[in-house]
Amino acid sequence: MDNSNQSEVIVERRGTAGIIRLNRPKALNSLTIPMVRAITAALDEFAADQTVASIVVMGEGERGFCAGGDIRAIHLSGRAGDGLAETFWREEFRLNHRIATYPKPYVALMDGITMGGGVGLSSHGRHRIVTERTRLAMPETGIGYFPDIGATWLLPRTPGESGTWMALTGLDINAADAIHTGLADFYMPSSRLEEAVQRLTNLPGGSSSDDVDAVLRELSEQPGEGRLQANAAMIDRAFHFNRVEDIASALGAEEGEFAAETRRVMLTRSPTSLKLALRLLRAGRQSRTLGECLARELGACMHVLLGPDFYEGVRAAVIDKDRNPKWSPPAIALVNDEMIGRFFEPAKPPLSL
Repeated sequence: MDNSNQSEVIVERRGTAGIIRLNRPKALNSLTIPMVRAITAALDEFAADQTVASIVVMGEGERGFCAGGDIRAIHLSGRAGDGLAETFWREEFRLNHRIATYPKPYVALMDGITMGGGVGLSSHGRHRIVTERTRLAMPETGIGYFPDIGATWLLPRTPGESGTWMALTGLDINAADAIHTGLADFYMPSSRLEEAVQRLTNLPGGSSSDDVDAVLRELSEQPGEGRLQANAAMIDRAFHFNRVEDIASALGAEEGEFAAETRRVMLTRSPTSLKLALRLLRAGRQSRTLGECLARELGACMHVLLGPDFYEGVRAAVIDKDRNPKWSPPAIALVNDEMIGRFFEPAKPPLSL
């Protein structure tokens, strides 16, 4: 299989490795419906090919692996009511589940910006590599949205309340914290990625995940300590509450610049998104499967399109770029349980996995 022209996804074989390259570098490889379909088709074909030992997913360009879904396109679709946003989410979530249950070693090179949908393409996989350039985040509350792509399964299973910190602040973490949170496995300098890929292409057919781990471990290094790990005790104290108001109050009582920055940033996010994200995370913590979380997220996606904050958030972030969204309601105290409950209405039809 080889479609190595200028398509948005380049699929090729190198030795025994199936290679999938996201090819929208000017857009930080943000995902479109055709890209999701191309990745899904490639994974299906590689799974059926007994000569393919492993799959490697990477992003073109030096700035990012994948910055997430194309939120401008989703914004336009929501405004037009043409159904493309729903189609994107349904197919993206099915792809996330496919990656999580993929039968062959799946290697993601999380080099550079890895956000939103990029986390979905990587952190659900079995072998996740980060570098000195990795900046991983779930920044959705800053655009009036919420962490999706199965993040409500992944983030509640990070150590302590680190996932809650990530979801509510939307701030990025480095390679060390990506490994600390369990969203990545190995750190290696970006200069060694090509060597890693080359070694994987030489693995014999039928190689196991342990064989892939052995290759990656040999090339990996210790990443040091990240700020989440360094501030873990404070994060756990402040973020264990089930109400955003209580988290904000607890942060206000903490000393130090990290707590102050955390509170300041969190309170710039959409109040509705903060309350929705926290409730989804707590529901995800009680869920038995990734599929349950993805189905719940899809229902919330449908309701997001009916409210004002997503459109306002995208306007402020990527259309007008004034970075000054006017949220509605404008304050956490004005968002009540009934408002958030509407986001938990199941999607119709339900998500099929």
